[in-house]
Amino acid sequence: MKKVYVNEDWCLACHLCEYYCAAANSGAPNMIKAFKSGKKPIPRIQVEEGSEVNFAVQCRHCDGKACVKGCITGALSIVDGVVVCDENRCVGCGTCVLSCPFGCIVIDEENHRIQKCDLCTKNHDGDPACVQGCPNNAIVFEER
Repeated sequence: MKKVYVNEDWCLACHLCEYYCAAANSGAPNMIKAFKSGKKPIPRIQVEEGSEVNFAVQCRHCDGKACVKGCITGALSIVDGVVVCDENRCVGCGTCVLSCPFGCIVIDEENHRIQKCDLCTKNHDGDPACVQGCPNNAIVFEER
């Protein structure tokens, strides 16, 4: 299965992956409309900046799937190897947030539901938006 990987040596910490991700998951037809809609779109990828190393953190769709096991409402499931969230079932309890060993799931303060990377399976064709928007090719979508 293809997954998103980050080469931290190439990450510039420009945060463009966050903007592309937020726009792609906003439901708006383009980035300008996503950010002018009045509702701040939330990225499902976060850039962590360090003094010498920068890297993007997103759901790794790991083999253990602790978040799926920890979800008390059954909102998280696995579809073709991708951990996806049924937003109608999510109550924002945060058990998946606590279960994720990588800190890749956040709760949207506005609608009290989780936000996590689903590899743009619902809203994008081809590579995920963060991969397509990375100017330095630090984020790749490949099978390893």
